[in-house]
Amino acid sequence: MSASLPLPVVPSHQPAQLAGQDATTYAEWFACLAEPMRVRLLHAVAVAGRDVTVGMPTEQLGISQSTCFHHLRKLADVGFVRLRKEGTATLVSVNPTCCTGLPQAADAVMGMLGPRPCCPQDLPGDVTVRALEAGDWADVRRIYADGIATGHATFETEAPDRRSLDHTWLPGHRWVAEIDGRVVGWAAAKAASNRPVYAGVAETSVYVGDGFRGRGVGKALIHRQVTAADDAGLWTLQTSIFPENRASIALHQSAGFRTLGMRERIGRHHGVWRDTVFLERRRNDDL
Repeated sequence: MSASLPLPVVPSHQPAQLAGQDATTYAEWFACLAEPMRVRLLHAVAVAGRDVTVGMPTEQLGISQSTCFHHLRKLADVGFVRLRKEGTATLVSVNPTCCTGLPQAADAVMGMLGPRPCCPQDLPGDVTVRALEAGDWADVRRIYADGIATGHATFETEAPDRRSLDHTWLPGHRWVAEIDGRVVGWAAAKAASNRPVYAGVAETSVYVGDGFRGRGVGKALIHRQVTAADDAGLWTLQTSIFPENRASIALHQSAGFRTLGMRERIGRHHGVWRDTVFLERRRNDDL
């Protein structure tokens, strides 16, 4: 997969044109998947959810090992899968980048990377979002730790202390979500740069506590986050998300964020190089 999928910058009254290099890359991806057996192989490896030996899809799909190797190498050439040796065995796994890169390619070709919705509308009735207060910091750090425990929320290995968060987060852009009076999530923004020209650009985070995911807490938080940012005059919100965290990527897309690209091997997490998906949201009147 390409390390970055840049979006063309054109005046708002003109339709965006697909860059030649992007078109070439996407054509290579689609050509690779024009062979049905490769689609079946990619699916078999993806749903396994772990590294598998080449023998697994060979047996599952009823093909010879040489045929399986041939198609896996084609998939590896364009970055859909990764092959590695472990002793005498060859292990295959899905490249997480393709989970975002392939939908990105389809969206780009079909002209779907224009303005996005403002924010989610189907908000849960039992979630209340309010400004963070002094007594919330213990809950914020607890929920931060819940996210760290998933392994797919942040490069941090322990929750930052209150002083660090208070110093970093922008006043007026700190929110907590409650259910029945209990803090179950938080959202915050920090300045992307200290240069005046980027005064309206912020990096955002949304965390939901363990046991409360899937209940619309994230939707309620990001709704308040983006609408408050719009009202405050912030013109760009940006965030980086591990590609494995598909729920967070979908949440941000529902709030008007679009994928700008994949940052490959951007940092080490517990000694392992990790990629991140870079997303951005522009205020509607600045698109």
